[in-house]
Amino acid sequence: MTKTIQYKIALLLLLAGSQTLFAQKKDENLGTEVVNVVKPYTPTISDAFKVKETPTIDDEDNTQKKEIQYNIFSFPVASTFTPSKGKAAGVDKAQKEKLYNNYATLGFGNYAAVNGELFITKNLSNNEYVAGMFRHMSSQGGIKDVLLDDKYSNTSLDLTYGSKQRDFDWNADLGYQHQLYNWYGLPTEFLTFDDNMIAAINPQQTYQTLKLGARLGMKDSYFNEASLQFKRFWDAKGSAENRFFVKPSIDFEFKENKFKADFVVDYVGGNFEKDYFNLPESEMKYSYLTFGVQPSIILKEGDLSVQAGAGLFYNMGKLNNESEGKFYIYPQVKASYKVVGDVMIAYAGAEGGLKQNTYADFVGENQFVAPNLVIAPTSEQYDIYVGLKGKLANNVAYNVRGSYKSDDDKAFFKSNVYDTANTNTEGYIYGNSFSVVYDKLKTISFFGELKMDFSKNVTFGINGTFNSFTTDLEQAWNMPTVKVGADFDFNITEKWYAGTNVFFVGERKDQFMYTDIALTEPQIKTVTLDSYFDLNAHVGYKHNERLTAFLKANNLASQNYQRWLNYPVQGFQFLIGASYKFDF
Repeated sequence: MTKTIQYKIALLLLLAGSQTLFAQKKDENLGTEVVNVVKPYTPTISDAFKVKETPTIDDEDNTQKKEIQYNIFSFPVASTFTPSKGKAAGVDKAQKEKLYNNYATLGFGNYAAVNGELFITKNLSNNEYVAGMFRHMSSQGGIKDVLLDDKYSNTSLDLTYGSKQRDFDWNADLGYQHQLYNWYGLPTEFLTFDDNMIAAINPQQTYQTLKLGARLGMKDSYFNEASLQFKRFWDAKGSAENRFFVKPSIDFEFKENKFKADFVVDYVGGNFEKDYFNLPESEMKYSYLTFGVQPSIILKEGDLSVQAGAGLFYNMGKLNNESEGKFYIYPQVKASYKVVGDVMIAYAGAEGGLKQNTYADFVGENQFVAPNLVIAPTSEQYDIYVGLKGKLANNVAYNVRGSYKSDDDKAFFKSNVYDTANTNTEGYIYGNSFSVVYDKLKTISFFGELKMDFSKNVTFGINGTFNSFTTDLEQAWNMPTVKVGADFDFNITEKWYAGTNVFFVGERKDQFMYTDIALTEPQIKTVTLDSYFDLNAHVGYKHNERLTAFLKANNLASQNYQRWLNYPVQGFQFLIGASYKFDF
């Protein structure tokens, strides 16, 4: 028994004794008779101090479940019913689709079109692999009312060797590409070309690319990854270009903050055999070497995420005999905040950078450029944007953004002049090729996107971009103000699937220029290229898990719209073929 309990019992006995003592006190005025008064015991309990020690309670006995026995009162009942044996209900289990490492595709269409692909990969061991991809796409042409040959072809072969280790992975790539195009876009809307002139024009141009690259990725290391590439690009008109870049990056964490830095060394150099007018000693040479670093810190606090940094670049350039070095600083800030979880995420940023323009990149965007361009980098001074993205429902995602962008030395494609006094006799001097001009450009842009997955069998998406341009040039040449695209894909049955996509491009501006010794001044006309839409569709049939047949149809409205000035595209096109998947 603890001392505290003993004190309580003694206190209670003392109180009881006091009550008895007061009840038996004599009153001298009443004589000697003894009177006993009996009073009910009504003790009071004083406040006690709480026990500061938390007692431990062993609930093992209380938590043990009591065993309950169920007894069923049964008695026999005479019956002739004989129950049949039960059988467990079967559950339909979807057959797991087998994945194959290799595939081959071949298709044929109108305009004598051929489209083929072959992809092969092989694991040499648990950590090493090789892969190869062959692609070919060609057409023999036949566009209505085109006077020159308009056939084209694009063939490429890419090889990869890779290794995946516990702490790192790397791969090496080797690729070759051959492209053939024709400058078939004569300005027949403005001028007349007789048969002798047509026969004297050789519009064919070929481009070839040889590239060698590698990538190294590290795990659990400050050094994140690095990539490098060497590319040799040349054409049939004596032009050649070399490009080499290496891009390492590092990141590490310090006091719950992440630091990141991207580095770049980028070189491009090349030459064009002669300029557009074939002037004496007109060979054009250029070279640019860029050093850059983009450090940043990533901060996260609850639903807020901020990446703050800057881009620092130094570019040394040489065009013909003129050299120049320049230092650039760009903002690299972006942030996002989850307003309502994944339902609504607000984001904003201000970003910029130095873009290294190359002859190969210009050809990739417009195959009809002349082989004598001015090559220079573009300074993307800043791109300030704000937007909202998230989900309207589990299967509906959205993204809206508004931006204001400023570029210095922005590259614009512009149609070349047709000068009858030009001593150049190549097939691109008849107003059927494009040059590159540079100027400042400010762009106000609005972008919206909506993606819906109605089910695993039906998907739909739509997006649009609306631009407003401001430049010191007469026009933002060949820059569309509106772009809209949509796609819809669905599985009809387990065997059949289909889809469609459409894109719309708004009006663009270009300029036709013509000079002749008989003219007192050159003819200059600003041309508005009509907006256009292109509707495409496809349908396929899966004969089995290996073999699939398909039918593709492009430009269903059969519009001979002009993507570039004087360059109409092919009308209605179809391609029928099959794809086969296999393993070694």
